[in-house]
Amino acid sequence: MSFIPLFFVLPLLAAFLIPILGKVFKPLVWVVSIVVSFVLFLLSLYGLTVMQSLPMVVYKMGNWPPPLGIVMAFDAYSALMVLVISILVFAACLFSFRYMSRYTGQWKFYSLLMLMTAGMMGICITGDLFNMFVFLEIAAVASYALVAFGVGQEELEASFKYMVMGEIGGLTLLLSIALIYAKTSTLNLADISIGLQAIQGTTFFWMILGMLLFAFSIKAALVPFHSWLPDAHPAAPAPISSLLSGIFIKVLGIYTASRMIFNVFGLTRATAPLFFDILIGLGFLSIVFAGVTALHQKDYKRLLGFSSVSQIGYIMLGFGIGNFKGVAGALFFILAHGVAKGLLFLTSGSVVHATGTRELAKMPGLGENMPTTAWSYRIGALSLIGLPPFVGFFAKLFIIWGAIEAGFLWIGIVAVLLSGLTLGYLLKIENSVFMKQGKTGVKKAPFTMRLAMVFLVVLTLVFGIGFQPIMEFVIGPAAHALLRGFEYSQLVFGSFTSSF
Repeated sequence: MSFIPLFFVLPLLAAFLIPILGKVFKPLVWVVSIVVSFVLFLLSLYGLTVMQSLPMVVYKMGNWPPPLGIVMAFDAYSALMVLVISILVFAACLFSFRYMSRYTGQWKFYSLLMLMTAGMMGICITGDLFNMFVFLEIAAVASYALVAFGVGQEELEASFKYMVMGEIGGLTLLLSIALIYAKTSTLNLADISIGLQAIQGTTFFWMILGMLLFAFSIKAALVPFHSWLPDAHPAAPAPISSLLSGIFIKVLGIYTASRMIFNVFGLTRATAPLFFDILIGLGFLSIVFAGVTALHQKDYKRLLGFSSVSQIGYIMLGFGIGNFKGVAGALFFILAHGVAKGLLFLTSGSVVHATGTRELAKMPGLGENMPTTAWSYRIGALSLIGLPPFVGFFAKLFIIWGAIEAGFLWIGIVAVLLSGLTLGYLLKIENSVFMKQGKTGVKKAPFTMRLAMVFLVVLTLVFGIGFQPIMEFVIGPAAHALLRGFEYSQLVFGSFTSSF
């Protein structure tokens, strides 16, 4: 039995067991969630070790060969994504133990969380386009319910807006799948890649790619398709906000788009310079517009939501640059932003849990009362800004290095200057919440919440200080997996390793 299906089978099984266990003994629902998330973390580490000796592991469902049967294709890019997912899901589960104690129906929360995890994991390992859509919808529908979990007016309104925008993207994706199937008579990603080579450069080819980019841009919350995110993130419970921003939008929007662009459509900057210029344009638009908007926010979590939209722009810059260092920088930023922004949203949950408000003006003097939360915020913020030795510095460094190597010196300069926007809006939270002097009776966060934040703090430092092995064993192979282009299809059809 291959280890690959376990990435989505385990959380799916947990999602169905949790409602039953919740009727027997309520604390079991958290225990199951934390155990499953930790096992997924260990599996992701094992997956990384497997990828050091193999370019891809292909698991045939029902032992049917592609393209007749559904396959799971696990390469270094998949390994990176499932690692980030497992890290943030584990931190969210750990944080949720005390944070969710004020909510009723906790088993529903953990069941939905496991469903969302299964959906994200499935997206990253499937080799079938329709299955990608199915897993995407599983994750999306679970996230709609989790955003509305508080069932207040704000939560329900945000969830409805998110659902409408999300399903516009989902239906566009479904229509694209139907058109691709009509043209290629297959849903296997590798087989689609072979079929599309015959029509590369035609109007139909670019129309399909444009539809997919539109759909995935909504899921990634790129400007101008971002309007759902700043409402959804503040409304959701903090552990879910951490996941939505840290990895969810990257799996449903960034991973899917990049996999299709590089490995299925087989595009490179050399063959499609205008398309990659569009990616750069979307990146800069997101960085500037969302960054400026974040400067004017008065809500802790809403500010961080706009920050996520802005930071996603750096990932698009890396992909738009299109060379190895640019793509590696984009993938490194997925890891760096995932850990740092997941940490920042957990600090927001810690503060909101203690004060009962998200308004920055009502939170003075918390730095002395909540030192773990304050220092966790500072380390996460410094990483996002891009200061060494934190992991965010090295991610941005590779993007800028890639821009210079590609002859886009101006992109590197502008990217550095725009880090000032990140500094500006993150300092706003620091000054308003942690630096101001004020009398308050707020107590420090509960132990499990502090433990979850410290876990991500440690990873932010470890990934930064150990950036060289991370680059060599995790990020570099993932970048090569994307840039191998059409070779992806050859590996799927030629590699049937299922002994792992």
